[in-house]
Amino acid sequence: MTNRVYNILFHTHTISGIVISALLYVIFFTGSISFLRDEINAWERNEPIQEHYFRSIDFDTAIDKLDSEEKLYSKDVTFSHRYYEKRIGAFVSPAKDTTLAKEKKQGRRRGFFYLDAEKHHRTDYTSNYSLGEFFYRLHFFAQLNFFGRSGYFLSGLVALFFLFAVVTGVIVHWKRIVPGFYVFRPKAKWKTIWTDAHVALGLIGLPYQFMFAVTGAFLIIGYTVMLPPVQKFLFDDDQQAFNKVANFNEEEVYPFIGERANFHVSYNDFIKKTQEKWPDLVINGLKVINYGDKNMHVQVSGSPDYKDALTGAGHLTFRASDGKLVKAKNPYEVSYVEGANDVLRRLHYGDYGGYGMKLIYLVLGFVTCFVIISGVLIWLVARDKKNVPEYKRRFNSWLVRIYMAVCLGIYPVTAFTFLVVKLFANGTLVDRKAFINRTFFWLWLAVSLLLLIKKNHYSINKLCLVSGGIISLMIPFANGFITGNWLWTSVENGYSQILVVDLFWTCSGVISFLVLYKMKQKASKA
Repeated sequence: MTNRVYNILFHTHTISGIVISALLYVIFFTGSISFLRDEINAWERNEPIQEHYFRSIDFDTAIDKLDSEEKLYSKDVTFSHRYYEKRIGAFVSPAKDTTLAKEKKQGRRRGFFYLDAEKHHRTDYTSNYSLGEFFYRLHFFAQLNFFGRSGYFLSGLVALFFLFAVVTGVIVHWKRIVPGFYVFRPKAKWKTIWTDAHVALGLIGLPYQFMFAVTGAFLIIGYTVMLPPVQKFLFDDDQQAFNKVANFNEEEVYPFIGERANFHVSYNDFIKKTQEKWPDLVINGLKVINYGDKNMHVQVSGSPDYKDALTGAGHLTFRASDGKLVKAKNPYEVSYVEGANDVLRRLHYGDYGGYGMKLIYLVLGFVTCFVIISGVLIWLVARDKKNVPEYKRRFNSWLVRIYMAVCLGIYPVTAFTFLVVKLFANGTLVDRKAFINRTFFWLWLAVSLLLLIKKNHYSINKLCLVSGGIISLMIPFANGFITGNWLWTSVENGYSQILVVDLFWTCSGVISFLVLYKMKQKASKA
């Protein structure tokens, strides 16, 4: 490689990294927390869930109760268990019987709600909003969708820039990447420590970072940006025609006859039949087509457990009048397109290896956050030299201070938001979405501005570690005080989801003080 090419790659790697550093830090920090999305929701609502929860639901009672409230005749009713929590997603389509008065439903999510099938309690998206949902959506900047899908576009661009930074970083450091991995000088200057840590941890997390850059760009740009125009212009916005060409599951059509059914239907029996056919299938969906009509059908769907297969989804469709099986899609027979799509999704979500895999993803996500911060600090020190004009040095210093305040400040703000939501966001709070958004974003802004007052990066880091560590240790106590689920209680009762969140914040607090102790030792020796 010539010096010219090397310099071009080196500077583009540096500039691309600096441009997206703060945004990328937010993506990885919130994304790491999002791996515990289901656990956070169970902890927040104090609703632990048992294994194979969906198939244990009494859908006969749940649907009868729903019919008495909403009059389901001629409608399609869909239940899905996308997230591993007690509240399942439900969607009720408009009535197909034209003689019925049309219902006036407002909002973007018409007909969609969450259902607690045990308590027969319904909640809309806003009142069901949770910390897990908040951090999951902040991970791809959904809160910044001020102009259409502007937030999605931004996160997609960051993913592309990140992929570029990863590739150019490997090329630039190729010759010294392996020798540098074995070099760590903890007693040297801070710049040397940051450089050694940046290289070593960057190499450890390199496969993870590359995988996340590729899968993140695919999910955001491929689905959000590229897919809608293709479907609109090439297939005249016909989703069924597009799905057929793309080898996705074709939507099954069963016409509405208009004659009321005179037979009894047990949805629980259809779920049992599906489980008997595929004993290892994880049931996660139930669809009732043409409810109450003579041509009523029931579809039960699911996917293989991650221990059996990483890809695939299947279903059985029954005719409700006689219970006859009319359509079957084998979950263990997967097309190329379906398999590729499932693999990319599972690699990104990390939901294919239990808590062990979640822990690995969680640690590598926070390691990447450290790599980002250390890269910014290396950039600053490399430009803080006497031959650099004073105004440039001051600008660089202010820029990095802003980065540090915004990035490091998110840790105590996140911990404080967890604490506030547990203490004050009870079940009577209607607009949970607004409460969580205001608490987090206004506090983040205030903390970032206060941290900018600090004169050096050490003080910013120290203050964030102290405040974040103290608040983190308070969270398990707040949960035990409010719900009675102390750490030992969760262990005794087998509440693994609640236990995981409490342990996460306990470990975060302990690690914060350990890092702070090591920093003080280093500062005293210096």
